[in-house]
Amino acid sequence: MTAGPFTTRLMQLDRPSRIFLGIVLAATILVPLLNLLTPPDSFFHVPTYVVSLLGKYLSFAILALSVDLIWGFCGILSLGHGAFFALGGYAMGMYLMRQIGDRGMYANPELPDFMVFLNWQELPWYWQGFDSFPFAMLMVILAPGILAFVFGWFAFRSRVTGVYLSIISQAMTFALLLAFFRNDMGFGGNNGLTDFKDILGFNLQADGTRAALFAATGIALILAFLLCRLIVTSKLGRVLVGIRDAESRVRFLGYRVEHYKLFVFVVSAVMAGIAGALYVPQVGIINPSEFSPANSIEIVIWVALGGRGTLYGAALGAVLVNFGKTFLTGAIPELWLFALGALFVLTTLFLPKGVVGGLGKGGAAILSRLRPPVKEPDPPPAARLEGQP
Repeated sequence: MTAGPFTTRLMQLDRPSRIFLGIVLAATILVPLLNLLTPPDSFFHVPTYVVSLLGKYLSFAILALSVDLIWGFCGILSLGHGAFFALGGYAMGMYLMRQIGDRGMYANPELPDFMVFLNWQELPWYWQGFDSFPFAMLMVILAPGILAFVFGWFAFRSRVTGVYLSIISQAMTFALLLAFFRNDMGFGGNNGLTDFKDILGFNLQADGTRAALFAATGIALILAFLLCRLIVTSKLGRVLVGIRDAESRVRFLGYRVEHYKLFVFVVSAVMAGIAGALYVPQVGIINPSEFSPANSIEIVIWVALGGRGTLYGAALGAVLVNFGKTFLTGAIPELWLFALGALFVLTTLFLPKGVVGGLGKGGAAILSRLRPPVKEPDPPPAARLEGQP
C-alpha cells in the first residue's frame, strides 16, 4: 500500500517544522502530567496558573499562524484579524455564560447577570442555542467564517489590495469594537462576558480542567500547523505565493485570483476564531477590547518578529512577544509599549526575516566555524612534474 499525496506531504516536513512539532507535542503531554502527577513542592511541578498562561500563549500561536498564512504566503496584510479572534471568543463566552444557570448573582436561570441588571425581560434570539456545546462550536467556526467571506467577497472582487485592504480591515474591527461596547447589543457592554463556572459539566477552576484545556490547545496548534503546511506546500500554495509576488501575472495566466484569496482568507479567519474559543475559558473573560485595532497590529508584529512566511516562526514570535509582555507589564508596565515598538523597529532593520531567519544565519555561521577546514587534495603526479623548474 503506497502513501497518498496527503501523507507524503506530511512526511516531507522540513527539519525546523519537525523540531517545532516535537516541542509542541512534548509540551502538550508533559505540562499537564507535571501539573497533575507531581506534588506542589516538587521541583518539577507546574503550577496551574502557569498551565493557563502557557495555554494562552498557544492560543496566540494559532492566531499568529492564521495571519502568517495570508500575509506570509498570499501577501494579504490584515490589520483586523483580532475581530475574528474575538468573535470566536464571544461564541465560546456565550456558551459558558449559559452554563452558569441560576448560580449567578441574581440567581436567574435564564438571563445572565448583566441582562438582569439592565432590565432585559427575555433572552435575545441570537442567544438561543448557546446552551448546547455543539451549536456553540458551530458558531465558533461560522461567525468568523461568514464575516470573512462577506468582507473578502467585496474586497477581493473589487481588487482592493495593499494598504487600502489593511485600512478597511482595521475599520471593520474598529466598527465591531464600537458596537460591542454598547449595552443594548446584549453582549455585556464594556465589561464583556465573565464569571464562567463550568465547561461540559467540569469545573473551570479545577486543575484537571485547566490541564485538559491546555492539552486541547496544544493539539489544536499542531493540527493548525499541519493544515497550513498542507496548504502552502500544495499547488494551491504555489498559486498563493505567485499572487503574493506577481498578482497581475497570475491573473493574466487565467487564475481567478479573488477566489484563491477568498478561500485562504476564510480559512485563516476560522483558525483565528478557534484560537479565540480556546483562549476565553483559559483567561476567564472576553470583552470588546479584543476588537481593538491595536491588538490586530500586535499580531502582525508577532509574525514579523518571529519570521514571516515560515509558520513556525510566527508561532515562535507570538510566544516570545507575549512572554516578554507578561514579564515587562508585571515589572515595568509603563515601558511595555516602548519595548514592543523598539522590537519591531530593530527586527525590521536588522532581522528582516525575523528571529528564525537570524537564527538560521547565526547557526550556519557557527557551524561553518566549528566545521574542520577542508584539506585540498594533493595534485596528481603529472601536475607536480609540470610545476617543477
